[in-house]
Amino acid sequence: MVSKKAVAEKTTTSATKTTPTVKKTSKIKKDRKRTKPRHETFSIYVYKVLRQVHNETGISKKSMAIMNSFINDLFEKIALEASKLVRYNKKQTLSAREIQSAVKLLLPGELAKHAIIEGAKAVNKFASGSQ
Repeated sequence: MVSKKAVAEKTTTSATKTTPTVKKTSKIKKDRKRTKPRHETFSIYVYKVLRQVHNETGISKKSMAIMNSFINDLFEKIALEASKLVRYNKKQTLSAREIQSAVKLLLPGELAKHAIIEGAKAVNKFASGSQ
């Protein structure tokens, strides 16, 4: 004799195996236009600084690409050095102090001093705006 439990298990497993899967497609996705993937650059910021320094001077696409590559490279170097400093000090939080130390280590002399001053200004402006 077959128990009621065994019969119930057979019917539930056979029902799930034979049930066809229906792929649901929504009309919303068909009507929506495909958006281009975003390609983030620093070009607008480079252009703003250029306007502040030399208002009448323009910049070519190739020069802008070089500047963007330079900024990305510098960002990666500073972030890597700052993360090393965090690990050396056995901390878990990357703060402005580690970024400042990384800038001092990576940039030469006067350039590091100016970068630290501008960075401190930016942090103070951000802190005063968030309160």
